[in-house]
Amino acid sequence: MISLGRDRGMCAWDDFARSSTDARLSLAQARSGQIPPFLLLSVPGMSAGEHRLCSELWTRDRIAASSAERARLDFRFDLTFRDKLRVGYLSNDFHDHATAHLLIEALEAHDRDRCELHAFSFGADDRGAMRGRLHAVFDGFHDVTALSDSAAAAAVHAAQIDILVDLKGYTRGARTGILMLHPAPVQVNFLGYPGTLGGGICDYMITDPFMTPLAVAADYSESFAYMPHSYQPHGRAALGPAPTRAEVGLPDAGIVFCCFNQAYKFTPAVFDLWCRLLDATPDSVLWLLASDRAEGNLRGEALRRGVAPGRLVFAPETTQGEHLRRLQLADLVLDTAPYGAHTTASDALWAGVPIVSCAGDTFASRVAGSLLHAVGCPELIASDEADYLAVALTLAAEPDLLQAAKARLWRNRLAAPLFDAAAYARSLQDLYDQMWHRRRSGGAPGPIWASKS
Repeated sequence: MISLGRDRGMCAWDDFARSSTDARLSLAQARSGQIPPFLLLSVPGMSAGEHRLCSELWTRDRIAASSAERARLDFRFDLTFRDKLRVGYLSNDFHDHATAHLLIEALEAHDRDRCELHAFSFGADDRGAMRGRLHAVFDGFHDVTALSDSAAAAAVHAAQIDILVDLKGYTRGARTGILMLHPAPVQVNFLGYPGTLGGGICDYMITDPFMTPLAVAADYSESFAYMPHSYQPHGRAALGPAPTRAEVGLPDAGIVFCCFNQAYKFTPAVFDLWCRLLDATPDSVLWLLASDRAEGNLRGEALRRGVAPGRLVFAPETTQGEHLRRLQLADLVLDTAPYGAHTTASDALWAGVPIVSCAGDTFASRVAGSLLHAVGCPELIASDEADYLAVALTLAAEPDLLQAAKARLWRNRLAAPLFDAAAYARSLQDLYDQMWHRRRSGGAPGPIWASKS
């Protein structure tokens, strides 16, 4: 396994430029298991096709090794007509986690006359409010934490799941070994991992036309299942009153640029742009998520670019409710590239804060763009780095324009498709129905489109 530069979470960038070169050399050697696909998402310059190759190489030996066990299990499926589809969700994030916060309201809005929901959980029970809410929404909550991949797959099959939806992909703690045994007649890649799983592991990927136009289908092993607006669900969590600037360590005046993405998504090129924005905008600050490992390096990088280190303000971890309250104090969110904001982007939009994003050609780089389309603000999607800087500078230099953008977003968000969980659930159910109809009729997976609800 190769290392793509020093620890990205520290923002130690001395050997950063080597990461793309090392990754391409490794992919060219076509050896299995060399680059974890999740790590490649944040390496600049990698194409969606290279992401697929990475996933294929990462899983090649494991898929081959699983074939004997898959043959031994010999799962057979009941494809007869039924009134309710049985949909299973596979994850270790059924607790106070970003994935759960994104999905919960859509799960609660499912039509239970048409769909029976099952959770297959292999994560810890934090006994929190979200865990209880998830227990309540699922018809069956199956804890497979202690089970082997084979036993967990057998549990999925025993529950007669028609569509198994994976919410992890190659993120931390994933168990793709369960999916490799194909315990359900239809398997879906959704929400947790921003890219293809490769290897024919899943039949479909939930996406949208902005994320993955049909023309890029060769870069994904799954068939596209298109939501009509954004692929990402988001609910309408309560927004408490914003705190004062002083309460969260912000100065009393000046533009607050903000990026609450994890530090491993930062790159020298993006940080260059941020420092140019700070330099061009007097009294502005850059509000980042606290990181004991990265803060010193980031302050040093700012100083090297002529920006006073004190203009970086770090926000501590907090609860989701407090996070949404304080987000309202940001003036403009600045996205990262090539691995952009996902949950942090939709949270910011719900809090009424505009985002400037530069969409690339990979799934991980296009999420904020998808969200901006779904909330009616496509003008904030930049075409390249120069355009990104120009859009941000214009908004920062013209307070009336920025305030108008914030006011329009605040007004529109309640009517925007991005925050309509009930409509989202209807469209998602439509996709599940189409997947099941194709499978029952003997058709191969292919692109499908949900109707607008």
